[in-house]
Amino acid sequence: MKIIVPMAGRGSRLRPHTLTIPKPLIPVAGQPIVHRLVKDIAKVLNQPIEEVAFVLGDPAFFGDEVVNSLTELAQSLGAKASIYRQDQPLGTGHAIMCAKPSLSGPAVIAYADTLIRATFNLDPEADAVIWTKEVENPEAFGVVKLNAQQHIVELVEKPSSFVSNQAVIGIYYFKDVAVLKDKLQEVLDENITNGGEYQINDGIKRMIAEGRIFKTGTVDEWMDCGNKAVTIETNSKMLGFLKEDNEEVLISNSINQFNTTILEPCFIGENVVLKDCIIGPYVSIGNNCNLENTSVKNSLIQNNTKIINAKLDQAMIGNYVHFDGEFKSISIGDYSVLE
Repeated sequence: MKIIVPMAGRGSRLRPHTLTIPKPLIPVAGQPIVHRLVKDIAKVLNQPIEEVAFVLGDPAFFGDEVVNSLTELAQSLGAKASIYRQDQPLGTGHAIMCAKPSLSGPAVIAYADTLIRATFNLDPEADAVIWTKEVENPEAFGVVKLNAQQHIVELVEKPSSFVSNQAVIGIYYFKDVAVLKDKLQEVLDENITNGGEYQINDGIKRMIAEGRIFKTGTVDEWMDCGNKAVTIETNSKMLGFLKEDNEEVLISNSINQFNTTILEPCFIGENVVLKDCIIGPYVSIGNNCNLENTSVKNSLIQNNTKIINAKLDQAMIGNYVHFDGEFKSISIGDYSVLE
């Protein structure tokens, strides 16, 4: 089994955090989004992963540090890491085709801005599986249309009338991904675009038209990381799941706390100093942070940051930040928000 992960986008909706860090590498509950996604997919598949192929963007942004992190991720699963580049933002279908040498055999394709919780077995009769989530407002999503046999017969983007409540979440399984590769090559050769981009859906539609069997794999939880608000919500949900699973150490033994209360679930990284604080619930704090005279809940703080005299809720704070809640003189860069 292979996992193909297109992640070339810069993540403009999550600025300013993605000005210096690719969105898939922003930590949620202590681990980068893409790390959690790939590990969770491998857990659902419950079979050996031979290769994880990552499609990255500009090397100036997705540089050696990113490549090394992704290589270590693949190796932690006993898999080979393959790195490809998408030099132009020409859509999902184009991104997948940038990994053409890896497009053979059984594979999962997953976009790296979402997290899941799921338990199901892949249907051996299916040529492909599109993972979906039942939603209350299907008109806001791309959804699948099913026939009487519960096979997917159509993909409908933001339907104006009811088609189904199964929203496509951006994770796909192909029994032989080479079939998708051939159909996407046709799409590229015929220059079929939507909004100037080549889309995976056009390749999938050609597979369906040929009679390939597509089925759904429904996930229990679908957690987006598209912008600040939903990323904080995802961080909170993930902390709750991890606390319940009791499979990860969420609070490091290396923290130093003085007159501090921690309300779980929280993630607190290495070498964190907490003095006169109330932390939690639903807070992630990265490595080497220093918080003093601060209360914080429902928030995500990255690494090497100092916060004093603050009362924070629904906050997302990056790396190497110095924040004083009693500030008088400030220096704030582009795309920053204080509310």
